[in-house]
Amino acid sequence: MSCDCDCRCDTAAKVGQPAPDFAMKVVVDGEIVDTKVSLSDYAGKWLVLYFYPLDFTFVCPTEILAISDRIGEFKELGAEVLGVSIDSVYSHKAWINTPRDKDGIAGLQYPLASDITKQVASDYGVLIEEEGIALRGLFIIDPEGTLQYSVVHSLNVGRSVDETLRVLEAIQSGGRCPANWKPGQAHV
Repeated sequence: MSCDCDCRCDTAAKVGQPAPDFAMKVVVDGEIVDTKVSLSDYAGKWLVLYFYPLDFTFVCPTEILAISDRIGEFKELGAEVLGVSIDSVYSHKAWINTPRDKDGIAGLQYPLASDITKQVASDYGVLIEEEGIALRGLFIIDPEGTLQYSVVHSLNVGRSVDETLRVLEAIQSGGRCPANWKPGQAHV
């Protein structure tokens, strides 16, 4: 089956398959890290990998900070978080070192990766080629490197941290979780 959209549906990451590998420069605690981060760095851990369009925009910091403010909940579930955009590590560093009251994301509690070549966004099927930016894509990768969850949506709508945590717990539960299942409820 072929697709007429501008996405890379035919080659994009697929749930149940190995997640595409990556190697990207990152900014951690407001500093550029010398080594690149790769999927193998997360072996044995859950990874919530998400893409956002651009630094210094309106919707993106609301998502980035909402996740950061609840990073402890992700850590309790054994999950790491990695945010990705096509911006440079220099842009990431400037944004992370800008106070929140000045439209920055100071105090970010997890790394931001630079997909400046746009290869990773392309591999995960979220690159809008004609605009050169990524859609809002979120992927949950299990400790064995298998893609377990994928959601991609338009640029104008921020993601729900509650829903991301709910889905992560549902996947980790190993049970069949009906619609609107919440952690602590019985499986079917």
